[in-house]
Amino acid sequence: MKLLKQLFTWWNGQTIGTMILTFFTGKFKGTDEFGNKYYENNSGRRWVIYKDIVEASQIPPSWYSWIHFTNNKMSNSSQKKYFWEKKHKPNLTGTKEAYRPKKITENKAVKKKYEIWKA
Repeated sequence: MKLLKQLFTWWNGQTIGTMILTFFTGKFKGTDEFGNKYYENNSGRRWVIYKDIVEASQIPPSWYSWIHFTNNKMSNSSQKKYFWEKKHKPNLTGTKEAYRPKKITENKAVKKKYEIWKA
């Protein structure tokens, strides 16, 4: 079933083109804490195969900098984390965990700063 999803949809893992590219030229570089796999070929092209749904905000900051050529060091999961660093979260817009300002959550009836024009 997973293979059929990959063949007919681009938002589930990888496409046929990416599968062929990965098979013939991809060199596995590592995985992140979400299970995404990172590859590079001989010409220097880099790509990611997402574990579940294709969502760019699921790439942690350390792998983001590697895939965008900011640095050439690959992420190390045993790397020291500072006390002020938070665990990476993907984009939560449109979900129940999305950020809502106090003004909106405390006061259900927010006053509009404009009047609606009526004909």
